[in-house]
Amino acid sequence: MTTVETVQNIYAAFGRGDIPAILACLADDIEWEYGHFPNPVPWLQPRRGHAGAQQFFNELAALEFLSFQPLKVFGDADTVLGLVSLEAKVRATGKHIVEAGEVHIFQFNPRGRVQRFRHAADSWQHAMALRGD
Repeated sequence: MTTVETVQNIYAAFGRGDIPAILACLADDIEWEYGHFPNPVPWLQPRRGHAGAQQFFNELAALEFLSFQPLKVFGDADTVLGLVSLEAKVRATGKHIVEAGEVHIFQFNPRGRVQRFRHAADSWQHAMALRGD
């Protein structure tokens, strides 16, 4: 399986809520949200390992996804980019998050597992929706 196919499978697993299938594609010591600094958005925090990735998916329970559409997935053996469109509602505030072109960056190790991952998301929009602004 190519790295692009792996990311396509990750998106398909996300769509059906199959978190174990996603975790199976990740390196044991994955850097989740690498390069991010701590911020007020619980689901956009830097984390490590499978437990950290699982915690990310647990935090997503704060959102109701109204749409999630991978638009394009491309890359090479080391790095894959996913461009997605999404709309979600923060359950606690009722505020919407709309990302017309959120970028996901997947970096792979030599064994074909995701070693590093991050969202290039509008974190300000996420934080304001979480606050109810």
